[in-house]
Amino acid sequence: MAKLIGGVGTSHVPSIGAAIDRGATQDKDWKPFFDGYIPAKKWMADKKPDIAVVIFNDHGNSFFLDRVPTFAVGVAENYKPVDEGWGPRKLPDFKGDANFSWYFADKLVENHFDPLICSEIEVDHGLQVPMELLFGHPDNWPVKVLPIWVNTVQYPIPTPQRCWDMGVLLRKVIESYPTDETVVIMGTGGLSHQLQGSRAGFINQEADLAYLDGIANDPEKYRNMSREDYVETFGSEGAELIMWLVMRGAMDKQVNLIHKHYHAPASMTGAGMVILENKA
Repeated sequence: MAKLIGGVGTSHVPSIGAAIDRGATQDKDWKPFFDGYIPAKKWMADKKPDIAVVIFNDHGNSFFLDRVPTFAVGVAENYKPVDEGWGPRKLPDFKGDANFSWYFADKLVENHFDPLICSEIEVDHGLQVPMELLFGHPDNWPVKVLPIWVNTVQYPIPTPQRCWDMGVLLRKVIESYPTDETVVIMGTGGLSHQLQGSRAGFINQEADLAYLDGIANDPEKYRNMSREDYVETFGSEGAELIMWLVMRGAMDKQVNLIHKHYHAPASMTGAGMVILENKA
């Protein structure tokens, strides 16, 4: 059976990709952020997963406000990086694991989830940036991907509990998949930020730091928060942190916090990451 080797929570801020493209990763404003990902890259290189499940949200690129699925699952053989308005980025296509993706999609429906199934779709910075931060800039990505889109843009967004439930099912799917492949789960988004309204520019560093510890050691707190709690605590766009709960729901109750990193501000958002492994 396939095996879950760990979970990653990470930001996916679009300006991160822009900094990489400009060669600005060692500029004084960006160096502390990118340096914090050096241990994460090493961890990923040592673990060598076969499949990366990436949970992220689209930002008006492949879905728009006229059609926003609560959950969507990619089942394609290949995913091209979408042009988000600044021209195509120099990234290789992302190779999908169609067999595993269809297996997961079927189990979702069997367990009363109703995802949109995407057999042809492009992926934006929500997937691009986490892959770059963890795997660098290879000629070809060393893993196949299963992309999962979560609506965190237009209300009603899913509840934290619903994201957690998807993670619990994802763990069962991985452990019942009849191969010996290894899987890493990447929950992306956040941390605190708000891009519009009276709180535009809002960052809650205290809450961000508490979340990086709490997602490992007290996930029930974040699982039990309401959607409104997330917006109040982390900002309207900081509600993306519910996507980390898919990753955390797939992990054991007791985990080891292997690495954590935080940097603020990066653009208009608190940004950072955690790496978790099951204690067992």
